Amino acid sequence: MNPSPTATSLHDLEFDQLEARLVADGLKPTHTRALWRALYRDLDSRLEVHPEFLPPLRRWVDAQAGGQVCLDHPEVVSVVPSGDQATHKLLLRLGDGQEIETVVMDYPGRTTACLSTQAGCAMGCVFCATGQMGFVRNLRPGEIVAQVLAAQRLLRSRGSPSLRNLVLMGMGEPLQNYDSVMRALRIVCDRRGLNLGPSRISISTVGVVPAIRRMAEEDQPYNLAVSLHAGTEEERTALVPVNQRWSLSELLAACRDYCHATRRRIFFGWTLIEGRNDTPAHATRVAELLRGLDAHLNLIRLNPTEKFDGRTGGEAAAGAFQEIIQAAGIPCTLRQFRGIDVAAGCGQLRATRMRSRSPALSPDSVR
Repeated sequence: MNPSPTATSLHDLEFDQLEARLVADGLKPTHTRALWRALYRDLDSRLEVHPEFLPPLRRWVDAQAGGQVCLDHPEVVSVVPSGDQATHKLLLRLGDGQEIETVVMDYPGRTTACLSTQAGCAMGCVFCATGQMGFVRNLRPGEIVAQVLAAQRLLRSRGSPSLRNLVLMGMGEPLQNYDSVMRALRIVCDRRGLNLGPSRISISTVGVVPAIRRMAEEDQPYNLAVSLHAGTEEERTALVPVNQRWSLSELLAACRDYCHATRRRIFFGWTLIEGRNDTPAHATRVAELLRGLDAHLNLIRLNPTEKFDGRTGGEAAAGAFQEIIQAAGIPCTLRQFRGIDVAAGCGQLRATRMRSRSPALSPDSVR
């Protein structure tokens, strides 16, 4: 299906919306399941060659070619494996030429994909390569879903198990693209297709307070992850400029209300930067801030970027920080330090490519 500029992507549509589209075009609702399966079980990128459609659906597909509907199938510009083959970073080119990143990470017993939700980002976090490049536009639901499909194709090409977990922690701020993100997640969770469990999906935010409150009001079933990184207003503003709009105190109040309303734990993220937020004093401060919250603190050592002068701290400092948090009764995990050799931090591969304009590895195996 070669799209026209006004074509509707089938990957933008939830099951009921797809069914309504087919019915409006004169087909019976029963054809929806076959089309949905082709999109999300068979991972078809060209419906014209699908062999199992009944004649009415086949005629509909043929009539749409080059017309009013299309599929989201971004070009795989490069696939970069880490040295241990446990992490693969995909650089994907969208229909308008924008490039985004998706990371596939293998862990014992599970595989996780990290998705982008925007081209660029407006949050401006100083240590983040995406924040350093600025904001371009939001992604459509289908462009978010297409990253899951690309990850599944990669895994299938390697004979690996299907995705188990999703984290929306790639390029962009998910909660600034709220409606598209939630629609995309409903699509990937649909049991008739990809059938990913909501409890295995995490949405990360730097602290968009109104959207956190909206998630609570709507009782969204996904995990909430909040990037904290500092324990005072001044220190957080220096690292996460959006703190000037929604202060640390406002953010923590929203998090407390979220926990109370949903009875769900919040996963807080803390990027350890040597001397800036990784000392015992910093650990003690964050333990005080999170006291009484149903919280889990995830620590990760800094993944360096070219435009940030912060340095990655040592394992000893990270371990001491973790011990202080755990001693305060707060669950705390020191995340694996992975993907440095493939520029796995958000936006790093795209930024590198913008400088070199050369792909890293042939992507043919996942097309």
